[in-house]
Amino acid sequence: MQELLWKVRPDVVIETGVAHGGSLMLSASLLEIIGKGRVIGVDVEIRPHNRAAIEAHPLKRRIELIQGSSVAPETLAAVRKLAAGAGVVLVIFDSNHTYSHVLQELELYAPLVTPGSYMVAHDGAQAWVCDIPSARPAWKEGGPLDAIREFLAAHKEFRVDPFYTRFGITSSPEGYLRRLTESEVNER
Repeated sequence: MQELLWKVRPDVVIETGVAHGGSLMLSASLLEIIGKGRVIGVDVEIRPHNRAAIEAHPLKRRIELIQGSSVAPETLAAVRKLAAGAGVVLVIFDSNHTYSHVLQELELYAPLVTPGSYMVAHDGAQAWVCDIPSARPAWKEGGPLDAIREFLAAHKEFRVDPFYTRFGITSSPEGYLRRLTESEVNER
């Protein structure tokens, strides 16, 4: 993620799934080094102690929090409003990892991703680890990886970029989706 953010240099990073705020801080830290940008964090529940820690952080000025389901119309409207006018938008999905939810996120947020930038769908590797201790057999099918593949079959303007998983150790196989430029789409 660090390498991707450094390369793309987004004006806005949208992250679904805030949890404790660690990835928000990573993104905000990199944007601070780059010298521009802000992070929009979306979660169905931002716990008071997590919100307090994020809001007390020195990089809070680079972070906006939205509480609500990432696929709810009012949440998406709030995200669109905050991202309006951004030159480069990158989206990271790390919330509900079910097939239907990830597919909805991909469909709803794809229009916000600017050509040459990315959507990153995390945790497709659940299908690979469904049989380890503390895993769930239901992870074998119907997770993020299946949603990514279905989305790509219908959206030729996006392509998997294997560069960010080139070492073969990843929680996000096929999850780094680059939005092609208009000329790249026309060449396909």
